[in-house]
Amino acid sequence: MRELYVIGVGAGDPDQVTMQAIKAMRRAEAFFVIGKGEAKQDLVGVRTAILDEYVPGPHRIVEIPDPPRDRAPADYTGVVEDWHERRSVRLEEAFAGIDGVGAILVWGDPALYDSTLRMVERVLARGRISFAYSVIPGVTSVSALAARHRTVLHRIGEPVHVTTGRRLREEGLGPGSTVVMLDGECSFTAVDAAGVHIWWGAYLGMPAETLIEGPLAEVGPRIVARRAELRAEHGWIMDVYLLRR
Repeated sequence: MRELYVIGVGAGDPDQVTMQAIKAMRRAEAFFVIGKGEAKQDLVGVRTAILDEYVPGPHRIVEIPDPPRDRAPADYTGVVEDWHERRSVRLEEAFAGIDGVGAILVWGDPALYDSTLRMVERVLARGRISFAYSVIPGVTSVSALAARHRTVLHRIGEPVHVTTGRRLREEGLGPGSTVVMLDGECSFTAVDAAGVHIWWGAYLGMPAETLIEGPLAEVGPRIVARRAELRAEHGWIMDVYLLRR
């Protein structure tokens, strides 16, 4: 019977890969990577470097082209659901050619703002192929951000609100501290900056890692400018930040 591991490999630093993840990777016969095009080929490169460090080669890497989707739809949920469906079809087609143990190396942790588990469930629900699967947690970009800034995500007894850039623009800051992910528009610029502190990080755990921290009113414009520079230089960017009033 086929078997699949969904493995969180952390935010980019190979040293953040857990022993549980390494043991699972060493059992796998093929590694599925959802490609993002040439602009994000270095993300595939980081995964390959992780395999080179921890798993005896050669490695069978199956890159799955990521289907396009509308980034500013009127029906956000519907468009994302359709995208997940098309992603799952491509994963199913790739996994159908493997009669053994496969693995998907997930950036960060599979449980936090990642669609891999939804894809896997869709494949199983269609019933065309069957397999058992296990999930291996990974270090999230949220944890990596706090560690790199040497800070705690919350004050004593206060909540932490984890959200997206889109929801931050719509809803503003939540109570306590707010962590923002999946933000391509510097949505912190829509927040009343008075009394707000920001801890921002991009490419966490990678050679291009960049950190900026300070009062939002002072460092916000610098983050906007630096983010644009980094995106132009690398062709892509992944960043996350913590806000606290």
